[in-house]
Amino acid sequence: MTTVGSGSYTYTEVRDWPKLPGGMTLGSVSAIATDSQDNVYIFNRKDPPVVVCDPDGNYINGWGNGAFVYAHGFYIAHDLVYLTDRDTSICMIYTLDGKPVKMLGQHGVHSDTGCERPMDPVPRPAGPFNYPSELVPSPWGDLYVSDGYRNARVHRFDGGGNLLQSWGTWGKTEPGQFHLPHSILVDETHTVYVCDRENHRVQVFTPNGVFLEMWEDIQRPMDIAEFTEGSFLISEGTRSTDDGQELPSRCSIVGKHGEVLARWPSRSAHGCWVDSRGDCYLALTGDASVDKFVRQS
Repeated sequence: MTTVGSGSYTYTEVRDWPKLPGGMTLGSVSAIATDSQDNVYIFNRKDPPVVVCDPDGNYINGWGNGAFVYAHGFYIAHDLVYLTDRDTSICMIYTLDGKPVKMLGQHGVHSDTGCERPMDPVPRPAGPFNYPSELVPSPWGDLYVSDGYRNARVHRFDGGGNLLQSWGTWGKTEPGQFHLPHSILVDETHTVYVCDRENHRVQVFTPNGVFLEMWEDIQRPMDIAEFTEGSFLISEGTRSTDDGQELPSRCSIVGKHGEVLARWPSRSAHGCWVDSRGDCYLALTGDASVDKFVRQS
């Protein structure tokens, strides 16, 4: 097995970690998360869309057959599942065993942004939703959505699902401009982190959308997850540079202000997660699998 990372963030890589029943395979894996028992929930683009494994990778069960058109964001907090079905423009909350609790948005109804193709420029950023990417809760109960593929906004809702505010415009340079806000996280300091994917940066805001800072030593940030000690894991996609180079996918562990603590190459990581032990999981779209990174003590 390969060793990656550095310092206190050194890991043993376990490729193709899930132990699935004979004949069962995953589709493109979009996102991944763990519950309070460190059971692992794999959100993939194949039935069953949610595949559950124990901490050792053994298959437990699956759920959600036929419920989602295009699996995208997936997050677990307090043993509730927060997910996005991108192409139907809905965000959902489920129990761990697949029972729906709440839906934000209307199935198949897209806000009028003037954008028809995912990742194109957005002529008029609008309200919820047009191909949203991720739904996450905040520590105080508000809900945040990165609405990025055919919109360029962050939306904030109260716990009942009432829209409180939206912010963001389409653009490539200024704070508060987004080109595909792809993942979002709200931490215990009441700080909002947005993976501004096609601008190769993470933008940091107050809960009300006031810009705080920007992290730019990043390439195509796909997803962001938090360690118990407050640092972050970021999965980063491939990047074509202006001089014709093709930079491979990678993972970065960064501190509270984006300072790089460890970094290593990865496979086609789209989603990422950190469990209670500090082990890391990568959801692989192109490789249709999950890689686990076991933290060295």
